Amino acid sequence: MQIQNYNVTITPSKLNGTVTAPPSKSMSHRAIICAGLSETPSILDNIALSDDIIATIEAMRQFGAEIEYLTRHRLHIINPSIHHFKQKTPQNVTSETVIDCNESGSTARFLIPLFHLLENAVVYKGSKRLSERPFQPYYTIFDKQKIKYATAHGGLPLRIEGQLKPDDFTLVGNISSQFISGLMFVLPLLKGPSRLLIEPPLESKDYIALTRDCLMRFGIEINKQTDLEYLINGHQSYRGCNMTIEGDYSQAAFWLVAAHLGNSVQVRGLENDSNQADRAILEIISRTDLSQPIDVSQFPDLVPILAVLCALTPGSSSIVNAGRLRFKESDRLKAIASALLKMGAQVTELENGLTFVGVDRLKGASVEACNDHRIAMALAIAATRAEGLTKIVGAECVRKSYPEFWTIYQDLGGSVDVE
Repeated sequence: MQIQNYNVTITPSKLNGTVTAPPSKSMSHRAIICAGLSETPSILDNIALSDDIIATIEAMRQFGAEIEYLTRHRLHIINPSIHHFKQKTPQNVTSETVIDCNESGSTARFLIPLFHLLENAVVYKGSKRLSERPFQPYYTIFDKQKIKYATAHGGLPLRIEGQLKPDDFTLVGNISSQFISGLMFVLPLLKGPSRLLIEPPLESKDYIALTRDCLMRFGIEINKQTDLEYLINGHQSYRGCNMTIEGDYSQAAFWLVAAHLGNSVQVRGLENDSNQADRAILEIISRTDLSQPIDVSQFPDLVPILAVLCALTPGSSSIVNAGRLRFKESDRLKAIASALLKMGAQVTELENGLTFVGVDRLKGASVEACNDHRIAMALAIAATRAEGLTKIVGAECVRKSYPEFWTIYQDLGGSVDVE
């Protein structure tokens, strides 16, 4: 679907067929960054060109990476100038380099520390909700190291000029693990050792493990002392490698829940030993009941589809430790609760979570995707258990992470009218 903005109207029908999980967006971001910091070549296979991934590709080009599309899903990446950034400014920049992160929080938070690689100023900008999302953990570091920066109301655009120095870097563990990962990408390139300290509670720790795993594949060593302390030697170099991106549990979760709710959908292409936090979906849908609160502190991206699961599961259930969801592409707690209420779910929105009394079926309604890809996809699965038509307003937002979603939904027998 190439239409810029569109709505979809879904007539309830049973989905039937096999889906190959799309490539992990989380690992794709990390692999593109690591390959883009390597002076020897890498080939990355199984890359899906969602809007977020394209944002990271274009950003890494601004840091000197040469990225060639061998096919639509295969990239050749090399950065022959990576060790010479401090001797000269790359030829394609003048007084400042502009990094457009579009709507990708991962792109922004992972790449902000890479300002260190350029001797000119770097400006990070974003669109829609990304410009409002918090970046304070980095500002605290900049203040401590007396790095010059200017920001619009605490968000993007953000202008930075200077260099990071080896240090003890302390981050709070319950804001976003992406700040921790962002430092892990750049600290090995500094001129001395650093310590990364995390103040508990630590949330999304599996995402940190995913970053360490990717860094290790590209020759970078991160010495883990505990979950809350990492020692990172400087003077390290990234080495290119060939890598196939594994299937994405966060996207597969929509189809896995669809199957659990009575659709005949099978999912292939997932690794059983994956470090992805969202593999937790397998354990959750295997539970005999959902009366025990679902603590999503380690896998917040699952909340929209878990809300659909809870809304349609008999008995009482709850989602807890989800306060961070208010600062995503939408206020996800409000967005999913409001939509499901319109569809007849018994859901209550709390400050840090949601509670449910399960119903057997929902009812069709006109609901808003709120410019949030995960809300749109979750509502599409909810529509398979609704009586009457469900209209999803702003359905184009799936391009952010899963551009093929509506095509696959239709291939499985879903009845989708686009307007």
